[in-house]
Amino acid sequence: MNSSFLTTLTRALPSVGRPSQLRISPIKSLRLFSSTPAAHDIEAARDLERQILGTLKPKAATDASKSALDDLFGSTGAGRSPQGTSMQYQRMADSFSMESDMLTQPYADRSPPYHLHVYAHKHNTILTLTRPNGNPMLSLSCGYLGFRKGGRAGFDPAFQLASHFFAQMQERGYMAEIKRMELIFRDFGLGREAFTKVLLGNEGKNIRGTICRVTDSTRIKFGGTRSRHERRLG
Repeated sequence: MNSSFLTTLTRALPSVGRPSQLRISPIKSLRLFSSTPAAHDIEAARDLERQILGTLKPKAATDASKSALDDLFGSTGAGRSPQGTSMQYQRMADSFSMESDMLTQPYADRSPPYHLHVYAHKHNTILTLTRPNGNPMLSLSCGYLGFRKGGRAGFDPAFQLASHFFAQMQERGYMAEIKRMELIFRDFGLGREAFTKVLLGNEGKNIRGTICRVTDSTRIKFGGTRSRHERRLG
């Protein structure tokens, strides 16, 4: 009686006849295949990051740093020779030193630029050389060369001014300390084209190599008061 009842119950409900099994949570079952790093891997990665940024002194070949570097670059794979591994570490150390120098000292391999302002007004041309902090070193205009009133506006006065300005930079020894220079134009007078011709000519052969950037700082009006009417002749 009992055996027949159990047989019928087992056929109707198969799970009753199975042995009890330990149920595993889906989260725990996926833990073996999870890509989340362990705590020691996180600490090793942080130590490596501090060492790259220069905030942590490099340690002498510790196991943690080796394991972290191996995980990053895969230098301990099967079939790799110890010599190849040491070469990988050497290349990696060189690249890390270069990156740390660029991060901690952004001007390590280049000096801050000087500034050469070219104010090409329609009535005059003014050239000003300033230091990286903005202090002026040399400032000349067409009136310095003897041009007066309407004679200061034009291509020829600006051409002579640019030639004289470059000569003064050489005579005063400014080119010995200037390694990088930014060229800043303003307005669209005739002196702008004249300065460009001198810079690209024989007079500016020692100046061209120091220019690292060309900027236009011409004033642009947005709204404001009503502008003066354009002058018309004839």
